[in-house]
Amino acid sequence: MWDEAALAALLGMDGVETLLAVTDERRALGFLMARAVCDEAELLTLAVEPEARRRGVARALVAGLAARLAAGGVRRLFLEVASRNDAARRLYEAAGFQPCGMRRRYYADGDDALVLALDLRMVRS
Repeated sequence: MWDEAALAALLGMDGVETLLAVTDERRALGFLMARAVCDEAELLTLAVEPEARRRGVARALVAGLAARLAAGGVRRLFLEVASRNDAARRLYEAAGFQPCGMRRRYYADGDDALVLALDLRMVRS
């Protein structure tokens, strides 16, 4: 879990991309943060308000990030997702992410993290 201090520290780092989804009334629906280094990036966190879930917010954020990174010359986007998080796994699979590794017992609850990658050379910017 990311706390306020960790998020604030990330915002000050080089290569950090942040996208925010808002309503017409400027109410936040969700956000994501990623960090790019050279031609690779990692999606660090993605969150959507519970009442906005299953409405395409996360999908739009991931697509927006992929296009933005691809336009900036990033070739691959990585992330880790809990193996038991079926909703997130479906989201990333639909976005074109492919499994490329696993981190055993990565999370505090003992769940494994699946490492996924998206080839951004296939993304239209």
